[in-house]
Amino acid sequence: MTLILSNNDVEQLLTMQECIAALEEAYVELADGRGVSRTRSDSLTPTTRQDAHYSLKSMDGIVPSFGVSAVRINSDIITMPKIGNNVRRVKVPAAPNARYVGLVLLFSTQNGEPLAIMPDGVMQRIRVGATNGLGVKYLARKNAKSIGILGSGWQAGTQLMAACAVRDIKTIRCFSPNRERREAFAKEMSGVLNIEVVPVDQPETALAGADIAMCATNSEDAIFFAHWIEPGMHLSSIKKPEIEMKAVKRADRVIIHTRDTKPITELSTDLPESAAIAEEKRVPQPDDVDIKKFPTIAELIAGKAKGRAKDEEVTCFLNNLGLGYQFAAAGSVVYRKAKERGIGHELPTDWFTEDVHP
Repeated sequence: MTLILSNNDVEQLLTMQECIAALEEAYVELADGRGVSRTRSDSLTPTTRQDAHYSLKSMDGIVPSFGVSAVRINSDIITMPKIGNNVRRVKVPAAPNARYVGLVLLFSTQNGEPLAIMPDGVMQRIRVGATNGLGVKYLARKNAKSIGILGSGWQAGTQLMAACAVRDIKTIRCFSPNRERREAFAKEMSGVLNIEVVPVDQPETALAGADIAMCATNSEDAIFFAHWIEPGMHLSSIKKPEIEMKAVKRADRVIIHTRDTKPITELSTDLPESAAIAEEKRVPQPDDVDIKKFPTIAELIAGKAKGRAKDEEVTCFLNNLGLGYQFAAAGSVVYRKAKERGIGHELPTDWFTEDVHP
C-alpha cells in the first residue's frame, strides 16, 4: 500500500530534533559519495498574468542506508515584486481554493515501489531549519546564547527552533519591516520556544551583540551587511543573496550547503524580461565570491573540513541551494513513524505502478 499524507500529518510526525539527526547522518553518506543528489531544475514560461511567470521545479536524491529516494516537485505561479528596497520572490496561491502546489514522492530503493506521497510545505520548512541548525551546531560558539534574526515569515520560525535545539539560547531579537507581522511572530515564537522573542524596529538593534545572526527572508537582495559583523559572530542565511559578499569575505570560515551554485534553468524564449530571470543574465560584480571554493556542510559534518577554531572567529553558513536529498532523509523519518502509528491514508500501490514496460 502507498501512504497518502497531509501537511498536518507531517507536522505531527517530524520533529526538529529528528530532522536534524536524520540530515546529520545522511550528509555523512553524501560526503562519502554513497548518497546521491541531483541539482535542482527550474523550467520557466509565461503565464496568463502579466506580473508573473510559471515555474516547474524538481529535485531528487537517494539515501542508500535509509533505503529511500525522494522527488520534490513544485508547480508555481511566481511574482517578483519590489517591497521597500528589496526584490522578493513571492509565490501566488493560484490553484483551486487559493492553494499552492508542491509534492514529495517517496520511493523504496529495494524494489522501486512508491512508498508515500505528501505535500512539501511543512517538510521543506523543517528541513531548511534543520540544515541551518546543523550550521549553528558545527560553527557557532559553544557558549552562544543570543540570536538576532532578520525575517518573521514562514521560514523564520524553524530557523529559531533549530538554533535553540543545538544551543542553549537565552535571548532572541527579531526585525522585519512589517511591524504587525514581527510583533505577531515574536509573540507566537515566544510561546513555542519558551524564550522571550523581542521585536525591534531596526535590523541593527536585532543584531547588536548577537552571537548568532540569522537571515530568513524571501529577499533577492542583501539584507545583512559587513559593517554589522562582530567578533565571534556566526552568520546564517537560508539563501545566498541575503548576506552581502563583503560580509562573506570578512568571515574567517565559510561553509556552503552545496557546490551547485544555481539551479539548472530552462527559459521559454517568450518569457518577458523581468527580475525572474535577472540572475541568469546578471553581470558579475567586483565583490562577487566564488563560493564553490568553500567546503560543504556535508564535508564539515563528515570531518573532511574544519569548523570553528577560536571563539573570536567569524563563521558563516550559506544555505545557497536546496537539495532533493534532504527530502529523502526527512521523508524516511516521516514514513517510518507514519507506519508505526497508523497515520495517513493507504491506497493500493497498483494504482501507481504498471504492468507494461515503460
